[in-house]
Amino acid sequence: MKRSRLWFLLLGVLAATTTVTVGIKAGQSTGQPEITIRQVKPQTVLYTIYRGDYDKVAQAIGSLYALAIQKKIWPNGSLQFAYLNNPDHVSSEHWLTEIRIPVREDALKLAGTLGEMTDIKKLPAMTVVVATKQAGQTDPEPLYKSLGTWILKQGYITDGGPCEKFLANASTGDYTRMKSEIMVPVTRISATD
Repeated sequence: MKRSRLWFLLLGVLAATTTVTVGIKAGQSTGQPEITIRQVKPQTVLYTIYRGDYDKVAQAIGSLYALAIQKKIWPNGSLQFAYLNNPDHVSSEHWLTEIRIPVREDALKLAGTLGEMTDIKKLPAMTVVVATKQAGQTDPEPLYKSLGTWILKQGYITDGGPCEKFLANASTGDYTRMKSEIMVPVTRISATD
């Protein structure tokens, strides 16, 4: 009886969030990360393109938030990074990251006015595969490997680069202390592909 009440409470909480989790999970009893499929709703983001090592990204984040305050664009969600290239294939001075701050849709009126590498855009709805990086975990590579394996085994292919949504301790600047969700856009492989 207690278990079913807990499930109903959990379902109510999930329904109230901006994303819907589909009940496909992996690794709950094997020590592997929990992996879920999620439908992400469209969102508007203020973003900038950052080039360089992740250890030096704090200044770019601060500048983006300062711009938001200056332009009266109010944040409407958690800080996100979209990784635009693979750090295994290029040196750290060439890593490209789109730093995103979700904002209200009315901020789109400023699109095209904020500079060469900074702007506002609307992201489409998408299906993503999600794994949580817990605070205290220093290396996310095992999560990426688990996600890649899971995606293929479940009959999906990637449909874009990975994104990381920071849930806790992002302001510390210490990746080890941060809790985040690593999300990879996917699409189901059809029988005709």
